[in-house]
Amino acid sequence: MSTALLIIDVQRALCVGEYECFDIKRIIDTINGLSAKARKANIPVILIQHEEEGDLLQFKSEGWQLAEGLVTSDEDLRVRKTTGDSFYQTNLGALLQKRDVDRLIICGLQTDYCVNATVRQAHTQGYDVVLAADAHSTVDNGNMAAEDIIAEHNKDLAHLTGSVARIDVIPAGEIKF
Repeated sequence: MSTALLIIDVQRALCVGEYECFDIKRIIDTINGLSAKARKANIPVILIQHEEEGDLLQFKSEGWQLAEGLVTSDEDLRVRKTTGDSFYQTNLGALLQKRDVDRLIICGLQTDYCVNATVRQAHTQGYDVVLAADAHSTVDNGNMAAEDIIAEHNKDLAHLTGSVARIDVIPAGEIKF
């Protein structure tokens, strides 16, 4: 089984200021731990960045840049996206296919948007998915606190395991590379 680590949208606009995701410093530290393990095991690390015209995440803007403190490598692969689904109209599928990847470890931002969409699409496409339960985050949405959104998605996504592919939701420290 060949594995890749997807780090979704850990970008400055979502890590500071008005849209700062819950517990972001710990989340980035946890993601850095995952990516260090992945690189040590020669597992591809794929940095995914969202972009929108005229938005805080406009391509090459300050908010679009990767977050301060996120450790990267020149060997990391990059994917630009314009929707919540990291597969939709991107080169992600081709990058994974070229490397014969069939298992994805997923972490990043935001739980209820891009992380959720990407986990579901990966599962639909037949990838086994490991969602790092403590390495994704979001913001309060007016109805629910970020902590509750994260917990709800961890619970709901773990129940999507099917006959073709599975979704495991486990803490980063328990993920095997």
